[in-house]
Formats: sequence, structure tokens, C-alpha cells
Amino acid sequence: MSSLRVETTGLAKADLTLPPVVPGLRVGLFGGSFNPAHEGHLLVAETALRRLELDRIWWMVSPGNPLKDHRNLRPLAERVERSRELVEDPRILVTAFEAAHHIRYSADTVRLVTRRCPRARFVWVMGADSLAGFHRWQDWRAIASALPIAVVDRPGSTLALLSASAARSLSRFRMSEAECARLAFQPPPAWVFLHGPRSRLSSTMLRANASP
Repeated sequence: MSSLRVETTGLAKADLTLPPVVPGLRVGLFGGSFNPAHEGHLLVAETALRRLELDRIWWMVSPGNPLKDHRNLRPLAERVERSRELVEDPRILVTAFEAAHHIRYSADTVRLVTRRCPRARFVWVMGADSLAGFHRWQDWRAIASALPIAVVDRPGSTLALLSASAARSLSRFRMSEAECARLAFQPPPAWVFLHGPRSRLSSTMLRANASP
């Protein structure tokens, strides 16, 4: 497992602990640096929770995305706190457990949770902007082979459905959006693209506006 050391000052033990699950629980795994978290992220989580008929969303605040510049990355505890300020639905659990396991890549997160919670029904949740670069993720095919995937539409990224390398590679495994509530029960590889309300907010925009 590839590891990453990260500062966990300001985080409680519960923040760094894998959330509890029971057999059969349908859980969406929604990860990101959330630097900062915003309404667009919340919309993705809420859309997946509702449309996929999930029991939980694990909002996983990562130590840092290996594909992004970390020079402007806010402290992990700050990003967790901001995420919690946004979330009101108790079914959406903000967690930083990846830091406790020194996880660097999402594929390692998937290996961890499927090993620790083999009887839960996990779904990987991402925005369509992430789909565009999914083929660049470490072991992305391992993620697609381990869990069904839900891709939620984001402004400017709708065409990723047609143009993304990963979408083309996995095209024959795409489910009809009308059947999305069945996704958690589908053997992988399986994925669905969810259309719906979109927010134009982005972390990049918010960081730029916050700069002096």
C-alpha cells in the first residue's frame, strides 16, 4: 500500500477511525481533498444518496490528491471542519480515516474498506469532473473492478461521459440511469452517470477568490 504522512493535529480519534457498518449497508464512498469543501460537493453527495438509495455517504477528506499541487492545501483538520459545516444530513459522515492509514491512492482506500467491511455494499461516488481524469488515477482499473461507480454530473463536465478515456473503456458496463437504484447490488464493473441539478462552484474558484 502506498503511504503518505500527514499532520493530524486538531482531529479527534473518531475522525481517524473507519466509520461503523453493518452487513448489507449501502455506502457511497465520496473522496477528495475538499480544499475547500463547497455546495457543489454537497450536491454530488446528496444526489448520490438520494438517487442510488444509499444508507450512508462516507465523505472522505483525503490527506492530499497526488495529482494536485499541495502548496495551497489547507490543514486536514480545517478541511474536515469546513466539510462538517456544510453537511446537515446525518447519513453523510465526514471522515479522515485515510490519514490514519497513511493512504495516498484511492485504490488503497478501496482495498482497505472492502477488506475490513466485506459484507457492506460500497459504491464509489465521483463528480463528472473527476471522470475526465479517472484514467490517470493509480490502479483505476482495480477500483472499477472492485466497486460499482456512480458519476454525478458537474458543470462543464457533462461531455466527459463521451470523451473520457475511462468512460470509453468501461462503456459496455454502463447501466441505464433509470436503473440507478440497483447500482449497489450490481457486481463490478458497473457504473452509472447521474444527471441532475448542478452547482458552478469549484474549489479552484473559491481559492482564487480568497487570495489577497
